[in-house]
Amino acid sequence: MKRRALLKWMAGAPMFGALLANLSEAAWAKAVAAARTLRRVRPGEAGWPSAAEWDGLNRQVGGRLMKLEDPLAACRADPSGAACADFFKQIRNPYYILDHANLTQTSGWVDAWTSKPSTYAVAATSAADVAAAVNFAREHKLRLVVKGAGHSYQGTSDAPDSLLVWTHHMQDIQMHDAFLPQGCTGKVKPQPAVSVGAGQIWGHTYDAVTTKAGRYVQGGGCMTVGVAGLVSSGGFGSWSKRFGTAAANLLEAEVVTADGQIRVVNACNDPDLFWALKGGGGGSFGVITRLTLRTHELPELFGAVNATIKAKSDDAFRRLLAQCFEFCRTNLLNPHWGEKIHFHSGNVLRVDLLFQGLDKAAAEAVWKPFFDFVRASPDDFAITEAPRVLAFPARVMWNPEVMGKIPGLVVHDPRPGAPADNYVWSGDAGQSGQYITSYASAWLPRSLLQPDHQEGLMEAVFAFTRNYGFSMHFNKGLAGAPDEQIAAARDTATNPQVLDAFALAITGDSQPPAFPDVPGHEPDLKSARTNARTCAKAMQALYEAIPDAGSYVSESDFFLKDWQRAFWGSNYARLLAVKKRYDPDGLFTVHHGVGSEAWSADGFTRVA
Repeated sequence: MKRRALLKWMAGAPMFGALLANLSEAAWAKAVAAARTLRRVRPGEAGWPSAAEWDGLNRQVGGRLMKLEDPLAACRADPSGAACADFFKQIRNPYYILDHANLTQTSGWVDAWTSKPSTYAVAATSAADVAAAVNFAREHKLRLVVKGAGHSYQGTSDAPDSLLVWTHHMQDIQMHDAFLPQGCTGKVKPQPAVSVGAGQIWGHTYDAVTTKAGRYVQGGGCMTVGVAGLVSSGGFGSWSKRFGTAAANLLEAEVVTADGQIRVVNACNDPDLFWALKGGGGGSFGVITRLTLRTHELPELFGAVNATIKAKSDDAFRRLLAQCFEFCRTNLLNPHWGEKIHFHSGNVLRVDLLFQGLDKAAAEAVWKPFFDFVRASPDDFAITEAPRVLAFPARVMWNPEVMGKIPGLVVHDPRPGAPADNYVWSGDAGQSGQYITSYASAWLPRSLLQPDHQEGLMEAVFAFTRNYGFSMHFNKGLAGAPDEQIAAARDTATNPQVLDAFALAITGDSQPPAFPDVPGHEPDLKSARTNARTCAKAMQALYEAIPDAGSYVSESDFFLKDWQRAFWGSNYARLLAVKKRYDPDGLFTVHHGVGSEAWSADGFTRVA
């Protein structure tokens, strides 16, 4: 309300009229700002719920309210003791972290955040539990946090002095032969699908959908990543160029919004919120409690191509890069290929690609010209890992009875009695508990692979790899995907740059699990900060080639400045409108989430 209008409205009340009439414009602006400020409460402050009120919430959620303990208590008491050593051993197991509400899959990020548990957690088993927690947090002005699998690199899976909604126990999986979204009768055709609870992870989901049901669902590559978090952040599978993004495969979601309502949203019900959940970022619009994703006919075969090549000089490495990018342009921009090619310092190129829809002979034929080029110049190139092409029945891809018996392929949950499908790929095992020192990503437009731009791309990659390395993830760009998958991805909130990107460049580094305030277990801050500076400098070489590059929200730089444009591009204005409609008071606030620019960095004070 304008100042003059309010003065006129209050004219009948002499005390208020006199007070307001004497306010200066600056004082008026300050008063308005104060009225708009919302500050959440912390333990010990006025307004923090009483013990009786917490007990009331506990009864409402069936006794599933947890007072979270400091997971580092043993280390603070005796940093060199056996209990502390055991804790640091345990957090190298991602399944141990999954089972503990007070832990996250990353221990922190240098100069950014450190994993610290919430004060209380609701171990939800139903949408009703979630709604009770949401209502309690809203009514008592609490900081609310949502954690499923806890894989957020940005530190959004926990926050000190907060109430945590922990969806880990919501792990139901149901297959559908012909799923019809609620309210969509006569508007869409039924189709095969799978419904999963918000606490489900991709490894167990793949086992249910592919191993047991013989279908494919588009999800993440890391086995312990949560289904809900990946879908709501956009998400890519190994064969996104064939099956599209995970977000584009979402058919329906059950979600609890800030008003405590349990909503079933799809293309027919709350379509704007449904659209926002498809890539608008986890934890920003509500608490997802169930997702239904389309399933696809399973290919007959999956396969892999691996090789490592070292160029013996800088000039030879430039030749290798040029050959690689021309090969990518003519052979990899199609639905068959996914995963990554690495470019390391020391003039090293490593191929770690997966394929579908080809047999071993067809895949070998695709790669023969490239490997012939390398072998033809032994004075320039050394093959340090011999090229290997494998093909296998697709149905065994996530079968623990098969994968678990291949030496070196997976790492099992070592706890006694752990289920057979509790395992991770060996290449992902080092991420558990990691302390991040640097991370960044950038979508690479298809135009960079055109002949008149290849030299610029080659020089940018060469400059990048003088002191650092990165990977091109071909499954995290849709250039070469079928038209139907491009159209489906266009109808998500993900940055439209993904539609024309041939790959996502990802770089970064980490240290083993570490906590700054635990003697003997602190991160090496000097090394970490040096690494962060080196990574940032290397990224500039790519930004010079693609100055307006977008970034993938789940795999991005914590310190990214222009994150609204980078994560969502032209979609951000619409996302912000959805945010204001369904969460006007910012109950769901996460680092670099939609609307978070209106809040302090800790999420406790509204500043705009």
